[in-house]
Amino acid sequence: MSAEEKLIKPVFRHQRNLGRRITKQAPLICGSGAGRLELFECVLCNCVAYSADPQQNLMPAITAERYWRRLIMSKDELEALKKSPGFLSAYADGEIIPDTTHTYKFLSLNTATGLWPASEYGKDVIIGVVDSGVWPESPSFRDDGMTEIPSRWRGTCQLGQDFNSSLCNKKLIGARYFNKGVVASVPDIKISMNSTRDTFGHGTHVASIAAGNYVEDVSFFGYAPGTARGVAPRARLAAYKVLWDEGSYASDALAGIDQAVADGVDVLSISLSYLTIDLYENLIAIAAFGAMEKGILVSVSAGNRGPNFATLLEGIPWAVIVASGTVDRWFAGTLTLGNGLSIPGWSTFPARATVRNLPLTYNKTLSACNSTELLAEAPSSIIICVQSDQTAEFNDQMSYISESNVPAAIIISEDTSILRFTDFPHPGVVISPKDADAVIKYASTTSEPTASIQFQQTILGTEPRPAPAVSASSSRGPARAYPGILKPDIMAPGVLILAAYNPYNSVSTIGSNIALASDYNMESGTSMACPHISGIAALLLKAAHPDWSPAAIRSAMMTTASSLDNTQKPIKDMGHDYNVATPLDMGAGQVDPNRALDPGLIYDATPQDYVNLICALNFTREQTQTIIRSSYNCSNPSLDLNYPSFIALYDPQQEKTTLTQKFPRTVTNVGKGAATYKAKVKTPKGSVVTISPKTLVFGNKYEKRSFSLTIRYKTYKEYVINHGSLTWLEENGKNTVRSPIVVSPAQPS
Repeated sequence: MSAEEKLIKPVFRHQRNLGRRITKQAPLICGSGAGRLELFECVLCNCVAYSADPQQNLMPAITAERYWRRLIMSKDELEALKKSPGFLSAYADGEIIPDTTHTYKFLSLNTATGLWPASEYGKDVIIGVVDSGVWPESPSFRDDGMTEIPSRWRGTCQLGQDFNSSLCNKKLIGARYFNKGVVASVPDIKISMNSTRDTFGHGTHVASIAAGNYVEDVSFFGYAPGTARGVAPRARLAAYKVLWDEGSYASDALAGIDQAVADGVDVLSISLSYLTIDLYENLIAIAAFGAMEKGILVSVSAGNRGPNFATLLEGIPWAVIVASGTVDRWFAGTLTLGNGLSIPGWSTFPARATVRNLPLTYNKTLSACNSTELLAEAPSSIIICVQSDQTAEFNDQMSYISESNVPAAIIISEDTSILRFTDFPHPGVVISPKDADAVIKYASTTSEPTASIQFQQTILGTEPRPAPAVSASSSRGPARAYPGILKPDIMAPGVLILAAYNPYNSVSTIGSNIALASDYNMESGTSMACPHISGIAALLLKAAHPDWSPAAIRSAMMTTASSLDNTQKPIKDMGHDYNVATPLDMGAGQVDPNRALDPGLIYDATPQDYVNLICALNFTREQTQTIIRSSYNCSNPSLDLNYPSFIALYDPQQEKTTLTQKFPRTVTNVGKGAATYKAKVKTPKGSVVTISPKTLVFGNKYEKRSFSLTIRYKTYKEYVINHGSLTWLEENGKNTVRSPIVVSPAQPS
């Protein structure tokens, strides 16, 4: 394609044809030649499934089939195509990017009480993972303890390169792959692994987080040892490969998601980002809408473009958008000075080695550690390096140290992003500038200073930092796609999560030329947070209420989430010097699975409520139809989606103005019976919040009550974010139903 060409996807509408055979639409023939646009055709056909056996046609099954074809045409031909009968829309294809042994304990999941035993560990819930495929031989996908596959499952184990049907089982019940978008985008391409087999490791990792089986004696080269298990260890998995070594395209993701819906998954886990902002051009948002209509909860990673304001591009209103947080686990090498002082420093050096009683050197010039030439002058001792903007990046310093004769290093740094690195190729530890003062003083004032380092240490608890904290890389709201709904929705563990991996990929190194592979790897990002929510949703679907809508399950997770860390103080933000995090960073807070089992009240929403929202967004008829992909009723457009959070927006160019916004909401009592709730408001700075009524009385389970939240707030010239919360407190009961309130600029400057 030339630089001016785009990948476009037209959508056609077929009329329903009842009582007779349905034939596919005749192929659309496009001319050839230069200046063409590549197009993907999707023909939507609501058809009666036909059988040669008349008895089977007594109860016809309505199906929705989609026929995909890549098309290449000029812009003029596209304009002519738009005038064709039945044409709905065309939009550009584009690239997409991929955005455990302990996290279940950190989330308080246990075998005695709460969500795990109540849900039978997610028994028979089917989680579809749309990603880079799966490594089926991983112990995490064994079917020990699994019952027979549910009869409602309509999927298959697709044959492909190095992948046969015997690789599926009662745990991994489905595997499919989709690469027409990649193949059409790169002429004469040869797919290196044309099957669902995961050559990357990303899909295997996220699948095992969501629903991996029990695997004993797992670790990352001695770090994080224990029994690995997914959040929903008795749930089923179906893998849909849409990420490829040769490229990844949203049209393949759309095809994969649609197929997962047709196959009968209950939850979709999508750790992918699509870099298009508009909802009607975002193929993941479009596919997720169709899934939501079928009652499927869709969990999507927020992306890893943080920590800046409004770096969350998608913010799909009908999906759960997941931010990434830390856990209370620290990987360390314990540094012990010759005077007996011990300091736990960060390290994931992967060898069973002990640096014992070696000389310790601090030299201000050498401490830059920013070239092999400089380190060639270093003595054979443990050296102290200072990592900063004035010296070198951490990875560069480690490379220079590995190429030197220095036996070990102590790196002084306040860069918190280092705490996400798993590649630590040389013996050493990272310590904070605060801890470094005592080390430098000892090395500088002692005649023969020495030090020792013991590796493969795993530390749990509140030290050296409380958890969770929002990961620096996690994308921040407001969502560019539509800032009127607060996104992200919720936070889950996403930093250094240990899970299954491709055992032939390098995951760590020793020195400059020894690569190490492992069945299990530690990865970080919202990609890892997303399947935690997918697994919890699977548990809630089985345990709490299989008849609940995706919106109800999302509400249960959000209104019971915690805004406090494990020291009972407000959750902090790693990306902004550990200041208090806002809901634009973490949504409603850290997910609390056991509390979500019994939320008290829920904010529910139907597919029509989302249609009403889309109809109010000033899209054209064609753009609206592109998202909904079926007949719809736009007679009641409304921006007032019944959402369990509140965001009031302002324009910084209209400074020193007072604005008022009213949010109508309806809550449903899902407690055991009659209940009374009273409102408690934590008001955002510079605002006045009014709740009407302030008391909600429910006579029975499933009764609904409506209220309104009205906020009067000031605007600012600067980009000021203020936040608070509304909590409904149950009288004489245990339930608290909390929703974040945010006052924020709508978009970045």
